[in-house]
Order: sequence, then structure tokens, then C-alpha cells
Amino acid sequence: MIEEFLARNLSDVEEAVRKAAAVEIMPRFRQLSEHEVDEKSGPHDLVTIADRRAEEHLTAALTLLLPGSVVVGEEAVHADPTVYGALRDDAPVWIVDPVDGTRQFVGGEPAFCTLVALAQRGEILASWTYAPALEEIATAVRGQGAYVNGERIHSGSPEPGADLRVAMAHPLYTSEEDKRILGRLDVPGIAARPCGSAGLEYLRVARGEMDGLAFTWPSAWDHAAGLLLVAEAGGAQSTVAGEPFRVDRDNALPFAVGRDEATALRIRDLLRGDAA
Repeated sequence: MIEEFLARNLSDVEEAVRKAAAVEIMPRFRQLSEHEVDEKSGPHDLVTIADRRAEEHLTAALTLLLPGSVVVGEEAVHADPTVYGALRDDAPVWIVDPVDGTRQFVGGEPAFCTLVALAQRGEILASWTYAPALEEIATAVRGQGAYVNGERIHSGSPEPGADLRVAMAHPLYTSEEDKRILGRLDVPGIAARPCGSAGLEYLRVARGEMDGLAFTWPSAWDHAAGLLLVAEAGGAQSTVAGEPFRVDRDNALPFAVGRDEATALRIRDLLRGDAA
């Protein structure tokens, strides 16, 4: 059923993502009023009217396209954490981050995106990463490759002998224990920096512009679209337990992503203290 839906409706989903951004996000870019920005868990965890309205727009549009599907969106889960449990049920699930990189969006920076993935029983089947201010859309369907603006992309492998370029969880959102673990990446041969928009960092890895990622948080909406994009571009990922990160279970954290398997495993081994 899902394969048939994707074969017929990929362009319709892309149009829904583009329309949500055009109607609810871009008219508010660099136009937000103070009362349109709120804090969630703290001053660095922001939500705007654009996040809320775009998620509402996508929820209506995507469930209309695929009857019987449900949405697990960042803002819906914030309002009701039990919504997250739909990832373990049988119904197809749209995993939505309406504005990934809200901090950048509020600051007037163009490095934000809308993330949508379609999953069922924990398997990510398709994804859309749309950066409207950058005029780029990345798409992936399981087994069919990764594309940016219609052109196929490949992650490739790092240049032999070069430092690995790694984006890691931003210290603003990281516990002291996670900072200690991420500190294991401070070794020769690794050039690490804080992560920006997770969706755009995944896109950089899929394109081979970054070599790897190290994440300490499990939120499906931050990772689902990017994990499929990287996998379809030729990359790999692993939790510190040696298992793949999945959206339908509790994962061992942190986890590593690489533009090829060797890179992902090297970052993972550093994170768990197995390698220097």
C-alpha cells in the first residue's frame, strides 16, 4: 500500500511541504513580532507561530493525501507526549519538524528547513528536507537514492589522511555528561564543531560536505528524514550499542552518522571510548 502511494504521490507530498513553507513560514521569516516567539524548555528552546501553523498545515495536508495515516510532529508531541507512541503502531506515520533550526529562523538566518518523513513500523520509507530560504529540497525514497533539486547525490568517502569534519550536538542543548562524552571527539584527526539545523547537517553529510555527525538526543523529527537521506546517498549510522538508530524504540545514545560506514564506526568508537 505504501509503495503504491509513494509511486503515485511523491510530487504531491513535495507540493504540500512547499506550500506549508510558502504560506506559514516564509511570510514570517525576518518578520516575527516578539509575541510570536515563545520558550519551551528554556531560552534556547524556541517555538514560533510559524512552527505551530506549519505543523497544523502539514498535518491536515499529509493525512488527506494518505487516509489512515497519522502525524508525529514536534509541536504536537510537546503538547501531548503520548502522541510519540504512534511510531510503534501499525498505521503509516508522517514524522514532521515544521521548522528545524528555529533558533536560526528567529535570528533571521536562512539555515533552517522543514523536515518530513514517512515511516511504518519503524522503517523510514521516504523523506523530504526543504530549505525554503536556500531554495533547496532534498528527497529520498528507500532503495531509490537521494536527490537535491532533482539531481542525485552521493556521500562518497573522506579524503585519505584528512581530518574528519564532524558536527556534534550543540552545547546549548547538551547535558554535562553528554559534553563529557562528546569531548572524546577532541582528538587528532577530528575537526569537530557544534551542530546547526540537524536536517541541514544531514544534508551536508549526504553531499559529502561534512564527514560525520554525533547526536545525543533521540527526537524522531530531527533525525528521520536525514537518516534516510544519508543512507540513500551511501552513508551509514550506528548507536554506541552497535545497533542502528530507529525511530520506534529507545536507542542507546549518543549515535554516530558518517558519509561511509568506516567513518560512522570511527566516530561511534570514539564516542564510546573504544578508539583514539
